[in-house]
Amino acid sequence: MKRIIIICEGQTEIEFCKKTLSPYFISKNIYIQGTLIKKSQGGIVKWESIKNQILNHLKSDKNVFVTTFIDYYGLYASYNFPNWEDSHKMADKNSIIESLEDAMKIDLGSDFSVRFIPYIQLHEFEGLLFNDIKIFYDNIPKSDLVGITELEDTFAKYNNPEMINNSKENAPSKRLTRIIKGYNKIVYGNILAEEIGLTNIRNKSPRFNNWINIIESILLT
Repeated sequence: MKRIIIICEGQTEIEFCKKTLSPYFISKNIYIQGTLIKKSQGGIVKWESIKNQILNHLKSDKNVFVTTFIDYYGLYASYNFPNWEDSHKMADKNSIIESLEDAMKIDLGSDFSVRFIPYIQLHEFEGLLFNDIKIFYDNIPKSDLVGITELEDTFAKYNNPEMINNSKENAPSKRLTRIIKGYNKIVYGNILAEEIGLTNIRNKSPRFNNWINIIESILLT
């Protein structure tokens, strides 16, 4: 069985790995192990710290693969991710992220990069939850669904959930806080993710789907 360690930005992503990704990959003979970014209580730290964590995992087991599950939303120049300045000369956000991911892989060095799968979520993990409006109606109590107008507007404007984020105030998690009374990102995030299902998430989120495809490809190595 192949083993892949997913270094996660927060507890929501950890739970998603346990409840959604792990059962899927076990059926494909891939064992998923989610772990938090070290030196963090949730959120991004400087690249050098994440790099050291990645290398420690790769050095401790020559058969393990490592990937990241972090948000572009929380990255800043001060975190010193490789090729940051040149990447941000590009106009398209997808191109920026692809450039950063390539630079992360190169920065690990050739001895370890072959077992590293860099992945940066385009905005926030919570964006993936805007997949099917019916899931909200079926799983959130009517009394808690206080932002129906914003919910409907969001679905009307974004066919690709990964693109939801046109300002700090309108990040997916901020929208959900306004849409769902008493929103708890870990609890509600994973209720919605489980109900949506991995197949449906992949169908509407191309960057996320590509990441899952790459993880699946390690069976061929």
